[in-house]
Amino acid sequence: MTPRIERGRSVLRAYVSLTKTRIIEQLLVVTVPAMFLAGRRTGGGHLPSVWLLIATLVGGAVAAASAHALNCVVDADIDAKMKRTQARPLAQAQVPKAHALVFGLVLGALSALWLGLTTNWLAAALSVTAIAFYVLVYTLLLKRRTSQNIVWGGAAGCMPVVIGWAAVTGRVDWPAFVMFGVIFFWTPPHFWALAMRYRDDYAAAGVPMLPVVAPPAQVSIRIVVYSWLMAAWSLLLVPVTSWVYAAVAVLAGGWFVVMAHRLHATVRAGGEARPMRLFHLSNTYLCGLFITVAVDAALGLPVLGWPF
Repeated sequence: MTPRIERGRSVLRAYVSLTKTRIIEQLLVVTVPAMFLAGRRTGGGHLPSVWLLIATLVGGAVAAASAHALNCVVDADIDAKMKRTQARPLAQAQVPKAHALVFGLVLGALSALWLGLTTNWLAAALSVTAIAFYVLVYTLLLKRRTSQNIVWGGAAGCMPVVIGWAAVTGRVDWPAFVMFGVIFFWTPPHFWALAMRYRDDYAAAGVPMLPVVAPPAQVSIRIVVYSWLMAAWSLLLVPVTSWVYAAVAVLAGGWFVVMAHRLHATVRAGGEARPMRLFHLSNTYLCGLFITVAVDAALGLPVLGWPF
C-alpha cells in the first residue's frame, strides 16, 4: 500500500471517528420502534414502508453525525485532557478544526434536505432543532457551566423517536412524547454512572458533571430518583401497546430500579461502587424496551387501552 493511500485511509478514519458511530447505532435503535408504533397505531394501521424506514434512518444517522462532529469541534480542548477521549481526531490534531466545522455543518444541511425531500419537512425541522440544541444548548451553554448539563442537554438525544414518529405521520402525537420522556429520564442514570467511573477525567477537564461536584451518595440517590421516574414513565405507553410491552416494562423497569438502589446502598455504606454495571445495564434496558415496542407493533397485538 502506497503512503498516499495509507494517508487517505487515515484521514477517512479520522472523519468517520468524528461522527461517533457507536452512539449513532443506539439512536437508530429507538427510531425504528417509534416508527413501527406510529404506523401501526396512528398512521393507518400499517407498518412504515422499507423505503421510509431507510430514508429516515439515513437522515437521522447523518443528523447525529453532524451533531457529534460539531460537538468534537467545541470540545477539542477538553477531549485532549480526558483519558477517555484523548484519541479523538481533534484531540490528536488529525483533522483541522476548520475542516471539522465545515464537515459538521455540511452533514447537518444534507440531513435536513434529505429528510425534507424523502419524508416530510416536519421531520427535517426537528432534526435541525436536535442538532442546534445539542451543540448550542448542551455543548456550548450547559456542559461547562452546570451539573445539570446532562439532564437538560440530554433532551437532544431524545429527539430520534419524535423525528421517526413525524416521518411516519407528519405530526407529533402523545406517544412520541412518552417515548421522548423515557429516554429523557433514562439519560441521567446512564451518564452519571459513566461519570462516576470517569470522575477524575471530568474533573481534570473542568467539566462539572454531577459526580465531580457532589458527594457520591448524593449522585447515587439522584440516580435512584431518575430510575424510578423512568420506570414509571415507561408505563404511560401501555394504552397503545399490548400485555407484552406492559410485562417487559414492569419487569425491566423493576430490575433497573433494584440495581440503582443496590448502587446507592453500596455507596452509602462506603463500599466499592461499580457504576459501570448500571451503565451497561442502562444500554440493555433501553434497547430491550424499544425492541419490545417494535415487536409489539409488528405483531399487531391488541392494545390494552386506557384503564378508565
